Amino acid sequence: MREKINLKKLNKLKILQLVEPSENLKESYLKKSEESLLSTKYLYEKSQYNDSISLSYFSMYNSLLALFYVCGIKCENHNASIYLLKELFSIENTGIKKAKTERRDKQYYPSFSTNKEEVSNAIESAEEFNAEILDFIEKLTSKQIKNYREKLSILLK
Repeated sequence: MREKINLKKLNKLKILQLVEPSENLKESYLKKSEESLLSTKYLYEKSQYNDSISLSYFSMYNSLLALFYVCGIKCENHNASIYLLKELFSIENTGIKKAKTERRDKQYYPSFSTNKEEVSNAIESAEEFNAEILDFIEKLTSKQIKNYREKLSILLK
């Protein structure tokens, strides 16, 4: 069943808000993304596959938050963040949606296990996603940021 994202309600609860753009927060989240990816690779080498899957997702999610903060968007809801990636920025979100599902399954359901190949694919997916987001961030103009903020403002009304 598909979850409905109520952006207006999230805004009212202050879970999703327009805030001042922040280079510092962008850099902090990019650093967290990089650290998660390094930890993922380390755990992969130690055959700790379930934890590695979780960190590959969080690497992607932290890159997404970096994009949000460079545009002055605060979103504390994973589903809404992933939704906005496509709805607001027109960036394909299939990879991060899959990573989130895999993370949830491996973290919360002990009957789900993973193998070396799945983790290798997750790491590759995270690297590709992070590179795409970083490239997107680097090409952003102040006019585009203004337009994304205006578009979100309309979605929140």
